[in-house]
Amino acid sequence: MRLANQIAIITGVGAGIGQAIAIRFAEEGARLVLNDIREPSADATLRMVRDLGADAVLAIADVSEEAGARQISATAVERFGGIDILVNNAADFTQKSIEQAEVSDWQKVLGVNVIGTALVSKYTIPHMKARGGGSIVNIASMSGLIAQPDFATYNASKGAVLTMTKCMALDLAPYKIRVNSVCPGCVVTSASYREIERLGLTFEKWRDQIAPLHMLNRLGEPREVANAALFLASDEASFITSANLMVDGGYTGR
Repeated sequence: MRLANQIAIITGVGAGIGQAIAIRFAEEGARLVLNDIREPSADATLRMVRDLGADAVLAIADVSEEAGARQISATAVERFGGIDILVNNAADFTQKSIEQAEVSDWQKVLGVNVIGTALVSKYTIPHMKARGGGSIVNIASMSGLIAQPDFATYNASKGAVLTMTKCMALDLAPYKIRVNSVCPGCVVTSASYREIERLGLTFEKWRDQIAPLHMLNRLGEPREVANAALFLASDEASFITSANLMVDGGYTGR
């Protein structure tokens, strides 16, 4: 098992990519601290990973609040005695243009995607240093690298995550803490269905519009992103830091 007895925090596990990462890590033997802001959905993921034999605990908290971020790492230390891996996956999907966005929209999307990533990392890093190293994987997005119509809020936040990843990797390299990011393309999750509803489309019509934008001519699945996060978190990526792994079906390669 690639993560046998490794202690991993995963944020935003209630559905989609976060849930898939939790399941994938459980399959590889990790001990898990599962975070989400919503207890019912997080509890469903908890049951899934426990059914796979994982030792896991919930940390219900808002990553954008300092007390919540601190609570997540404290839960890991209290339950397992340390932290080896952090996956910053929790995300807000506010998607608006500069003209559409209110201050509250910016505060929400930056609060979760940027400040949340920074805060959870801040309170996790000392425990990784104490163990002589670790791995942080930030789930960004291809949206952080491209322009999309009426997406300025979300794209700006994910672009910030990509730059933060490189800064963290540089600062933490002396402590043997690797920091990398993953950029998914269009992956079918509950957020996809909210976007479909916003656009007033059927799933089939949305899929037929979006899939051809990828070289592979299809949409991604959460487990495909989870596999990338697993690789970067594991010792198989021991000489990889400050990297961004594209899992976008070739969308940005055109």
